[in-house]
Amino acid sequence: MNRMFTHDLVTAVCAPAAVLSDRDGQLRGQGAQGWLVADVRHLSELTVLVDGESADPVGHWPESAAELRFVGAVLGVGDGTGDPTVRLERRRVVDADTLRETIELVNDARAEIAVTVTVRLAADLAPILAFRYGKPTSPVAPHDATWTAGSCTTTAEADRAPDRTSHQPDHVLMSWDLTVPARDRTAITLTLTATSATDDAVVRAPLTRDLGPLAVTSREPELDRLVATGLDDLRALLLADPAAPADRFAGAGTPWYFTLFGRDSLWAARFALPLGTDLALGTLRALARRQGTREDPGTAEAPGKILHEIRQLPAGLERAPGLPPCYYGTIDATPLWISLLHDAWRWGAPPSAIEPLLDPMRRALDWLLRHEFLSYVDESGRGLANQGWKDSADSVQDGTGRIARPPIVLSEAQAYAHRAALDAAALLTAFGRDGATEARTWAADLAARFRKSFWVNDFPALALDGDGRPVDTVASNLGHLLGTGLLSAAEEATVAARLATLDSGYGLRTMSADHPFFNPIGYHTGSVWPHDTAIAIDGLARAGHPPVAASLAAGLVRAGTRFAHRLPELYGGWSDALLDYPASCRPQAWSAASAIVLVTAALGLSADVPEGRLTLAPSPEFAAWFPMRVEGLSVAGQPLTVEVDREGAARATTQAALTVVT
Repeated sequence: MNRMFTHDLVTAVCAPAAVLSDRDGQLRGQGAQGWLVADVRHLSELTVLVDGESADPVGHWPESAAELRFVGAVLGVGDGTGDPTVRLERRRVVDADTLRETIELVNDARAEIAVTVTVRLAADLAPILAFRYGKPTSPVAPHDATWTAGSCTTTAEADRAPDRTSHQPDHVLMSWDLTVPARDRTAITLTLTATSATDDAVVRAPLTRDLGPLAVTSREPELDRLVATGLDDLRALLLADPAAPADRFAGAGTPWYFTLFGRDSLWAARFALPLGTDLALGTLRALARRQGTREDPGTAEAPGKILHEIRQLPAGLERAPGLPPCYYGTIDATPLWISLLHDAWRWGAPPSAIEPLLDPMRRALDWLLRHEFLSYVDESGRGLANQGWKDSADSVQDGTGRIARPPIVLSEAQAYAHRAALDAAALLTAFGRDGATEARTWAADLAARFRKSFWVNDFPALALDGDGRPVDTVASNLGHLLGTGLLSAAEEATVAARLATLDSGYGLRTMSADHPFFNPIGYHTGSVWPHDTAIAIDGLARAGHPPVAASLAAGLVRAGTRFAHRLPELYGGWSDALLDYPASCRPQAWSAASAIVLVTAALGLSADVPEGRLTLAPSPEFAAWFPMRVEGLSVAGQPLTVEVDREGAARATTQAALTVVT
């Protein structure tokens, strides 16, 4: 089986495309390596040899999320000193459907060199879900420098004709005989283009990748870099709805989740609300267009329900095993959709944008109100066994390690539902619609049921199992309960204390290290997820527990230094070292957007545009980051700049007609 680890690969991304290569820049056709476009691997090999040998890697660095530079030493040519005097430099730029690879020989020797540069290209045009699970793929035979399978085509062109070209059944070799004068350089640029003749595309490149000019200048430069890199990655992950190309959303992450995901796209947009409401509105509209309309156990669709994920497969390619192309097996996307609509309204989305989404909101609310508790079971036998954000098979287990049997009632899903009902009530009231009283009553009843059923010992259980028994594991899901109104102030204090025990020093562990089946690189059983930590940080700050919030925030900043300021999907939950999770997506949208949460938590920033209020409450626990200046924020469609001095005094500058409360 091919190794599907991604932690040691280097990624350039420009949605819906990404390139994953070895650290020397080579695509060797192994594991997850390749040039991926819209869930198809359009190129599996791109290797460069100089006189038949790979350059010895010296290093690589990103110039942006979409552009990488690689440097390698070419040995055996040039001056006969101990230092290499000839280098191979590669510049890789990925666009939505184009990959440009510039291969440059740099001769710092005292004499001219003559070498042969050979490029090997191969493609399998395999759907990502096929090779993700290790299924063997077959190379596509090239015709000249073109590969075609079904409706997908990859073409390769060079800006200078090769001296020799060899077409083999599984690859193409292009060779150039190059002479490079002393102290000079020469370059070849390859341009690869991906096309897919399909009429049912579910994602496309956005019309613009602008998210605003956010810039953070603080006393902690590692935080500033984390925010800048996260914003660059978030821009690169933007996709658009083919049904309405102006509607943008964040693709969940590369390489495995490069599409519209319910909870992932919703959380990323929610984290990014201080940059403006356009991303939130685009995400809401794209998901509303695909809102469930019927009961279908095979896809888990139900009227009013928001989908989990949607995939596309160009015509003529073999469909890989996996979830249905449009799958609704998520218990949390529907309440999260409602709350994002509410929060976008609070941040100043205009009524003209909110009004058309009230009918989808009403349908989502109706789905919510049909439940006493939100619970799930995979009725098809082919879907996800767990349908919360921790969707691995062993993520819901009790304190002895017993796997909970369905139907499962997750604690955080009830918290989302409670807040969503209150958020829907606020919107219904503000826009003069019926149903607010029913929603508030349901939320109050849910809180009472939760308090009666979930509290075990001195904390809320992770879940209720199919027999209604509490799953008594201390897990990071506790952080999702804060700030939702589900808990009293005293209960939130208890939860905050429990969360402090999950602090790894680099973020929040998904499960307590005291659990008998704790695994620091278990997907949901001990690893650290930046977005999960960010949700806890936000909830802790809102609930009045800044010491724990600040500790977790500092941990994410420390983690950022380990990962070149590009936070992965997840990483190991050790306390004495920071190690990779081998198959982690990087970049991942909600991880990239988590950096914004750190800033808003430190500032104590919140908006209530309908009430004409902007709140700033910097916490002394974040004083190590002050003074801080944040430019490029947006509220009510107007630019917002926030400054906090060394003593923690805050000042906001905006043309929005708001009262600033400090």
